[in-house]
Amino acid sequence: MNTNRTIDHIVYAVSDLDTACKEFEKKLGVTPIFGGHHTSEGTKNALINLQDGMYLELIAIDHSNKNSMQNRWMGVDVLTKNQITRFALKSKNLEKDSTILKKYHPAMGGLKNGSRHTASGLVLQWELLMPLPTPEVELIPFVLDWSKSNTHPHELLPNMGCSLVDIYATHPTPEKIRPYFKELAYNLNIEKQEQITLQVTLNTPNGIIHL
Repeated sequence: MNTNRTIDHIVYAVSDLDTACKEFEKKLGVTPIFGGHHTSEGTKNALINLQDGMYLELIAIDHSNKNSMQNRWMGVDVLTKNQITRFALKSKNLEKDSTILKKYHPAMGGLKNGSRHTASGLVLQWELLMPLPTPEVELIPFVLDWSKSNTHPHELLPNMGCSLVDIYATHPTPEKIRPYFKELAYNLNIEKQEQITLQVTLNTPNGIIHL
């Protein structure tokens, strides 16, 4: 995996968070830790530490949140199966990254301040260039800057014995999106296939697992 930038986190969208956490515990040999609620986005999450400043985020619609009922982020409203729908890169220059993302899609690259209350009561703060509600799977990453936060979600997680081995994708026309990855200084392996997918290989307590 040849990159000049680092992954912040990988988003695995699920239809039911509690059920998915039990399935991941059985499959990976680790228990995802409840992260909290994204109040403004109508979602909730659970996290798995992937080391090296990265984490895997299981995300689902928060049905207890009655204020955000549609157009939720990360593809959760159009989800057809549990799968990776997005991934995020760390950013030190959101303005530059915004210009790149807007060239790819005019609606991408919008700056927003975000926050989340953790299960322990801490408040995490970040600035990000917002991912869109659709499509279900988006290969072009969104980006985050955590410099205004006292901590990063990865630092709040115990060592779970999991790490990212590789991240790769499929797309019907890889040549159309590779230039954007070049500008973002991230080299994602994209194979030509009809279906658009994001996939990862993880090293876990249960061995090598493909998601």
